[in-house]
Amino acid sequence: MARPGTISRFITLLAFFAAPLLVAAAELLPADTAFRLSLEKESADSVVLSWQIAEGYYLYRDKFAFQSTTEGVWTENPEIPRGETKHDDYFGDVEVHREKIEIVLPLAFQKSAPAEFGIVATYQGCADIGICYPPIRKELTLNNRQTIRLEGAGLPINSASALQKFVFGPSQNELLPAKQAFRFFATVRDANTLHVNWEIAQGYYLYREKFRFELAQTSDISLGKLDLPRGTPEHDEAFGNVEIFHDAVGFDLPIQRTTSGPRTIQLTAHFQGCADRGVCYPPMKNTVLLDLPSATDTVKPAANLPRRSESEQIAFSLQKDSLGLTVLSFFGFGLLLAFTPCVFPMIPILSGIIVGQGESIETRRAFLLSFCYVLASAVTYTVFGIIAALFGSSLNLQAMFQAPAIIIAFSSLFILLAFSMFGFFTLQMPSAIQTRLSSMSQKGRQGGGALAAATMGVLSALIVGPCVAAPLAGALIYIGQTGDAVLGGLALFAMGMGMGFPLLIIGTSAGRLLPKAGPWMNSIKAVFGVLLLAVAVWLLERIVPSAISMLLWAALLIIPAIYLRAIDGLPESASGLTRLWKGCGIIMLIAGVLLIIGVASGNRDPLQPLANLVAGGATIEKESLTFKPVVSSQNLDLYLEKAAGNDQWVMLDYYADWCISCKEMDYYTFSDPGVRKALDKMILVQADVTDDTPVNNGLLQRFDLIGPPAILFFQPGKGERREFRVVGYKDPEPFLQHLRQFLTDV
Repeated sequence: MARPGTISRFITLLAFFAAPLLVAAAELLPADTAFRLSLEKESADSVVLSWQIAEGYYLYRDKFAFQSTTEGVWTENPEIPRGETKHDDYFGDVEVHREKIEIVLPLAFQKSAPAEFGIVATYQGCADIGICYPPIRKELTLNNRQTIRLEGAGLPINSASALQKFVFGPSQNELLPAKQAFRFFATVRDANTLHVNWEIAQGYYLYREKFRFELAQTSDISLGKLDLPRGTPEHDEAFGNVEIFHDAVGFDLPIQRTTSGPRTIQLTAHFQGCADRGVCYPPMKNTVLLDLPSATDTVKPAANLPRRSESEQIAFSLQKDSLGLTVLSFFGFGLLLAFTPCVFPMIPILSGIIVGQGESIETRRAFLLSFCYVLASAVTYTVFGIIAALFGSSLNLQAMFQAPAIIIAFSSLFILLAFSMFGFFTLQMPSAIQTRLSSMSQKGRQGGGALAAATMGVLSALIVGPCVAAPLAGALIYIGQTGDAVLGGLALFAMGMGMGFPLLIIGTSAGRLLPKAGPWMNSIKAVFGVLLLAVAVWLLERIVPSAISMLLWAALLIIPAIYLRAIDGLPESASGLTRLWKGCGIIMLIAGVLLIIGVASGNRDPLQPLANLVAGGATIEKESLTFKPVVSSQNLDLYLEKAAGNDQWVMLDYYADWCISCKEMDYYTFSDPGVRKALDKMILVQADVTDDTPVNNGLLQRFDLIGPPAILFFQPGKGERREFRVVGYKDPEPFLQHLRQFLTDV
């Protein structure tokens, strides 16, 4: 039996050695503080989970586990980056993560899966002092449409993440989902050859040695010898000396057949890749069904290559082209967009700014004002384009700035400017501001004019600016998919400057061609005053009934015609120029009267006011497409199910009252007899997204659209064919060729 003194000394010695551990345990951080878990939406089929790890702590790489708690939702193999090697007394040599780790978790959904679902994340870590936490289990509540949140949190964090990307640039730790990093395509080249290829995102690569292919349940068809192209030699820490492929890779797969009849085969492709920064994806596979023709048939060459829509081709070129070529291309796109009806109203706005400076304006001053206007509008396109791409349709800026209150306010501004041009009154700043400005230098006053021009450029870009076109959509797709706001924003800026280049020439020329002081200057101001009124009416067309807008156009034609002496007699001594102005006035007067007659007869087309009048007072209606309205995503699904049952294609048209290109499509393209005939067997539906509502934003967000115009085609039972998507205006003949091409291909 031990003596009491011995026991006492043992306890004292034990306490001495245990004291540091007891103190350390008392200072040990709570698990949620040591390992802070957050998450954000990466795409429709994956999420990114991020752990901020406190200093002096680490997480085990092999202790991460994820499981769905909702029926119809599955978790797939997570993409866990490599960690540092550590010898652990409990687990031996293991990989651990310090400071921060991000894991991409792919998800799979049944069609009937609920919008809200749950995921359980399990992980384990330790402190450097030697104390380990028990396995930590976190329940996460997610929404596969809009938001993601930790259990108990109230606010979605996807918008905050997008804003962070916009302000600070994309995080270096963010990975693309595997399907975006490595886009796989498989096609039939001929009866004995398949073709496979991958489009590889910038900053990612595939291993040559990891390609493997197999055919399922085919006793009479097998794969022949594979002849892979050579890759770029690389030393990989995980696999040693390997060959890799950046950007793209494609090759043929020979097949051996014992029968010659047509067959449907199932091809599975296995592959693996990594990001350049050292994070590798787990082995991936894609399975596709392919229709082999008879050994005596041939395959159309057009089917050999994966097709993309026009906007997707532009987005792809952003990834592949050099910086110089990208900037030059988008500047050219901007030049083409400058000659569209959406940009025309900017001409009288800028010219009015120049004319409003008075007869003393110099060419240099006119150039400065024009440059400030164009630069401000280009910067506005860039900034708001990036925001729209990062936030998606949840922040529909295009529709927000078409609200009636904003349209009325901006139209009123143009009316005031026009009346000031007419000399009815003079727009002046408050006396206190005038006194302050009068004490400034001439340079300062010139700066004020430049600031006013820049402000008008910003407003013009937001309210008068162009509808969505393919180059704009392509840049936004690139930014939204990659988060690269720098290159995408540079492309948008180049496009904005291209759109403004003709305006720069016009504005500078306006300053050079202005007459000197005298009656001429008053006449020039009156002309631009009328043009500013035309811009106001053009804006109001978006929110007022057609009859009212036609009456406004009629008034805008008739009243100036009277001032041009259209109904006054001219003396015999009148100059030729005076007679020319009177002739213009008569034409304007007649056009205005015809508009009034058209309104009175029930017509609502200002370009053809008498189109519905024929002999005997009978009326005819202009033939055009009849669309069924789509009021929600559920409503669209009903149309698609009905079309699949009838084996019919569906054409979905996105329209808005404020979208000029949409009205052009209605007036010119959809009324063309050839187009109507090509579409007569399709179910035609239209989503009117004029108003900025959650339902309309959801319709746009469902197909990753920024705004109208956009036309989508759905194959029976197979969903949308994205490669046939049309974004922006198309004339009847190119649109008809587009229809014939894809109807022939399918």
